[in-house]
Amino acid sequence: MTPPPLTHFDADGQAHMVDVSGKAVTDRVALAEGFVRMTPQTLALVTSGTAKKGDVLGIARLAGIMGAKKTSDLIPLCHPLPITKVALELEPQPDLPGIRIAATVKTGGQTGVEMEALTAVSTACLTVYDMLKAAEKGMEITGIRLLRKEGGKSGTYEAD
Repeated sequence: MTPPPLTHFDADGQAHMVDVSGKAVTDRVALAEGFVRMTPQTLALVTSGTAKKGDVLGIARLAGIMGAKKTSDLIPLCHPLPITKVALELEPQPDLPGIRIAATVKTGGQTGVEMEALTAVSTACLTVYDMLKAAEKGMEITGIRLLRKEGGKSGTYEAD
């Protein structure tokens, strides 16, 4: 099977922003996740609320929301979108050990919000790292991926 053509390149191979003006406005949603792996001792700082910089999960949630809203400023060929919802879940996971971060982003538009969901997760993960780096510099940000997207011409995608 031949892979679909890359849409961010024109016929001459030059990068360009895709013209979505002919696409229908539809409801779109994307869900992404990522993880920040850390030692049990560092995770205890989060769950006990004793991290030196304050409320790690609350600040990371706000950072993720802000990241989603700024996606088109960070990703050169990404369209600015009227985001209608950004929600982040930050869950301490003792078995990891670390934090699982999931972001859901919604819009009514002509292109999807996958990049906004991925940027929300990435920004929240980086904020967790920033807030805890004094305690542990060896934390690992891992597993950032799209879990689900709905809407648009290509329909629904769900990760395995």
